[in-house]
Amino acid sequence: MSFRKIFLLAVVALGIAAFFFLDLGRFLSLDYLKQSQTRFEALYAAEPLKVSLAYFALYVVATALSFPGAAIITLAGGAIFGLWWGTLLVSFASSLGATLAFLVSRFVLRDSIEAKFGSRLAEINRGIEKDGAFYLFTLRLIPVVPFFVINLVMGLTKMKAITFYWVSQIGMLAGTLVYVNAGTQLAQIDSLQGILSPALLGSFVLLGVFPLIAKWIVEQVQKRKVYARWASAKPKRFDRNLIVIGAGAGGLVSAYIAAVVKAKVTLVEAHKMGGDCLNYGCVPSKALIKSAKLAHQMRHGETYGLHSTPPTFSFKAVMQRIQDIVRAIEPHDSVERYTGLGVEVLQGHAKLVNPWTVEIRLNDGSTQTLTTRSVVIAAGARPFVPPLPGLEDSGYVTSDTMWEKFGALDEVPKRLVVLGGGPIGCELAQSFARLGSQVTQVEMAPRVMAREDEEVSELARQALLKDGVDVRTGHKALRVEKNSVRPERVLRQAQDDWEDGASTSSARTGGVLVVEHAGAEQRIEFDELLCAVGRSARLTGYGLEELGIPTNKTVETNEYLQTLYPNIYAAGDVAGPYQFTHVAAHQAWYAAVNALFGDFKKFKADYRVIPWATFIDPEVARVGLNEQEAKEQGIAVEVTRYGIDDLDRAIADSEAHGFVKVLTVPGKDTILGVTIVGTHAGDLLAEYVLAMKHGLGLNKILGTIHTYPTLAEANKYAAGEWKRAHAPQRLLAWVGKFHDWRRG
Repeated sequence: MSFRKIFLLAVVALGIAAFFFLDLGRFLSLDYLKQSQTRFEALYAAEPLKVSLAYFALYVVATALSFPGAAIITLAGGAIFGLWWGTLLVSFASSLGATLAFLVSRFVLRDSIEAKFGSRLAEINRGIEKDGAFYLFTLRLIPVVPFFVINLVMGLTKMKAITFYWVSQIGMLAGTLVYVNAGTQLAQIDSLQGILSPALLGSFVLLGVFPLIAKWIVEQVQKRKVYARWASAKPKRFDRNLIVIGAGAGGLVSAYIAAVVKAKVTLVEAHKMGGDCLNYGCVPSKALIKSAKLAHQMRHGETYGLHSTPPTFSFKAVMQRIQDIVRAIEPHDSVERYTGLGVEVLQGHAKLVNPWTVEIRLNDGSTQTLTTRSVVIAAGARPFVPPLPGLEDSGYVTSDTMWEKFGALDEVPKRLVVLGGGPIGCELAQSFARLGSQVTQVEMAPRVMAREDEEVSELARQALLKDGVDVRTGHKALRVEKNSVRPERVLRQAQDDWEDGASTSSARTGGVLVVEHAGAEQRIEFDELLCAVGRSARLTGYGLEELGIPTNKTVETNEYLQTLYPNIYAAGDVAGPYQFTHVAAHQAWYAAVNALFGDFKKFKADYRVIPWATFIDPEVARVGLNEQEAKEQGIAVEVTRYGIDDLDRAIADSEAHGFVKVLTVPGKDTILGVTIVGTHAGDLLAEYVLAMKHGLGLNKILGTIHTYPTLAEANKYAAGEWKRAHAPQRLLAWVGKFHDWRRG
């Protein structure tokens, strides 16, 4: 801390100490004010300017140093100076003193607070930047909010001092009038409770509801401005309460909630019910992972005391099993189920014509136009395909298209290149390697799964290498070239395919991926190229451009999931910031409830506790912060680690590898984040998600009985490691002496 900060802090501390040591508070009591009222009035009559200036200076100093008694000084202003002159003096003195307190807080405290709570303060500052003036204005209007607390807390934010001053000046005016008016009636008031006369009580009630009225007026003005170009298009009656565009996780949950509360809702889906997760993502990939893991266990039977045997299987049968699983789950998301729940399901392409009208081009060729009070956009995302030269002609597949193309193959692809080192790329690379493909995984970043801690990324890389994946990090894809093969080789391949009964569609396309590493080009031949470099939100084709709804990689929404138009909401992958099925369902609740009941009560989407998992073997699961993020955000954490190699059940299952890593507030058991690496890590994480959601610490987990022998005991033992590190050593030493004494 600089000398100037220390000096200023010392002055403030001395002033506060003097206030209490000299009992200056007695001069700010109602009794003293009533006793001295006649004398003050006489002084003011003799020297009006000097008394006014002295009062003004006293008020500024008292508020700048956050002394208690501002209400009494305000009452004195009314008693001595009358309503209008007293209001003028108090209004400017209180605003100036509050601004000085604001600046003191900023100068002395903000740096240290930012160092400790940087991420939380950053979130607050984003809100202050957007709606800070209005928020401060509403706080100033409500007299029950402590005056000095507002000054000090606002000083910790990035609000401009001039903004703080003028908003305070205007916002406190109504409350100042009420208190000064009470001061003019000081002779009739025997206690502070006397302020609550019927007339004054009505004034305070007005102050309480005024922020709500002001906010409503502001919202109406904003709505009028946004909808101005569509004013003539708004219907007087609506066909639907809600129309949902997209039947993935977000759309299905939105429509379900609307139907449950008896709203008239239409769900529009252009392709398959269930969206990407059911048809191309979560469900089929996990089915593939299960088959691949069983093949791996058969190949390593000696681990379990059995004979190791190379798995023999039909790849077509493996892919057929995946489709059978998808079909088994389809009824959960089917048209029939949702129709039975009361949802009108239309299959076709929806397009927003204006904020209340949706045109639907049905799959049978007809067109239907519906009006609606609200819309939820849940259009999802699609695989991102990088603009690599030659890629379009290579016959590449994505995590969406691979299921159909590979389902036609009789054998697993011999040479598979997986482009991308994120969760999807890692899961698929490991699975195909376990099924017998020669897999090369190419990632431009220096490590796979770069969002995780470095040690987690390294464990993932080692697991991939162990299964035979050729992991090439730091390799930048440049282009895709066709194989340069002689005609006789093509004929021989065609003859082999014909003799094997392979169809033309199943013949290998093949090619070469050219990459750059350490300044040199490398060539990687492949039979199939799988592009898994991420997913991008679907932002075109349904009217966002025509309506002018802003997009930036995702549809831009506020904390209530509203777009530019307050009656149009977005949820799921199309809204971000997370591309997880469970987050889409979570957002859908907020979008649907706000869309249907937002005129009465709106709810801010809650992203405080978001879990996710990558289903490689061993699994990687996380919730909250990891060490990498804590360091980037300047958040102090304490790290507790428990090795799963010590866990009885993991040892019994020959799965004794991985760890549980918990980040807590230093010295406290408050959980800030958890990373688990190991078998069933995604399931083990649920206990920590529950704890973080409901504010439970490690002591509560430690005190919970966990069944023996289970993997869930890892959570308890991690909590035990934290407890052991915080054992009261001095007390235990005395306890040891006590037991020595008891033994004689």
